[in-house]
Amino acid sequence: MALNQSINIGSSAIDRSDVLGVLLARIPALVKEIARDASRRDLERELPFAAFALIREAGLGALRIPRQWGGPGGSVVDYIDLIATLASADPNVAHALRSHFNFTEAVIHSADSAEKRDYISKILDGKLFAGAHTEVGAPLGTILTRLTRVGDHYRLSGKKWYATGSAYSDFLSFSAIDDDGKMVSVLLPADRPGINVLDDWDGMGQRLTASGGILLDNVEVLASELKTRSTHADVGRHCSSLRQLHLAACAAGVVRNIREDAIDYVRKQARAAMHSSAQIARDDPFVQQVVGEIAANAYAVDGLIATTSRILDDSSQALLATAENLDQQLIDASISNAQMQVVIAKLALRSAEILFEVGGGSATSRKYNFDRHWRNIRTVLNHNPLLHKARVVGDFYLNETTTHLREGLVF
Repeated sequence: MALNQSINIGSSAIDRSDVLGVLLARIPALVKEIARDASRRDLERELPFAAFALIREAGLGALRIPRQWGGPGGSVVDYIDLIATLASADPNVAHALRSHFNFTEAVIHSADSAEKRDYISKILDGKLFAGAHTEVGAPLGTILTRLTRVGDHYRLSGKKWYATGSAYSDFLSFSAIDDDGKMVSVLLPADRPGINVLDDWDGMGQRLTASGGILLDNVEVLASELKTRSTHADVGRHCSSLRQLHLAACAAGVVRNIREDAIDYVRKQARAAMHSSAQIARDDPFVQQVVGEIAANAYAVDGLIATTSRILDDSSQALLATAENLDQQLIDASISNAQMQVVIAKLALRSAEILFEVGGGSATSRKYNFDRHWRNIRTVLNHNPLLHKARVVGDFYLNETTTHLREGLVF
């Protein structure tokens, strides 16, 4: 349902001031439903279309739209907690929303225009956005896709890669080179003839994010579908940091899931080891130690994510207010983000590894599919080089270097 109307829960109408609370209250039941068959979907490679129908119905895609634009006014903290919570159920679903929230973030920080109002209207109506810009068989940043003018319209042809979330979205954005050799962007309905989402992602983890290719076969593009390319560097820096935090939140959600799987397995399935002093697994001191370490890791990861979320919420507010200290706020967000990721990478991977210490050989059974946690975390962490992040952090503290922290790329 559209959030620019009053929301009806049962027989009582919810006024504007309560919209955010109502929206957040929907999350637990939705997450429980998404979690129901998540492991089986991973084993059978079944794309979670039903999950995105629930997300549309709940209106979660509009979480970050400010109240003055008719939205619930959710903070960065609200948004990132939503992603981590979704990831605790199914990290594929959480990850596949990254492009949508990146698009939304860029929209809300853009100047007022008819284009902005149109995008916000679509988001409030529950539409989801994704797309792809990376090219197949070309250096990073090289665009081979062509937009050719044919009369009053255009035609788009090419092949894109890393189209995360595109199979589940209503609108897709693409970059291309026009007849004048300039880079342009288009925003098209996902069901436009000639747009073929290939779903050929073959990564070992995050197998259901629809992160493979899109074939653009002579797709018709109307003049009104040409999209203004943002040239606001500070908006780009903020959105870049938020994209990185989104990925980290996916890993954080998996650690929560690891904790719950460890507890559930020990209580229901595990047996005490042959030389254990305990009669049952839950009383085994070594099993207790493993579960305790996983729980501590989840606590630490959640704390780091929450702290970084608050810092990025501050930089968002500074950006909206054109604060005098905006540059420093954005640097603070970037350095916080990088430090957080270096630490949670170690804690998350460690948790996925020691999960198997709570049981014997049976814990490796395919029916439990516990290895998906390590595969998913490792795949998320491979999106950007952690070694580079650690080096940049060190250079910042040793030499006060901020070059990469101002790029708006992977920090």
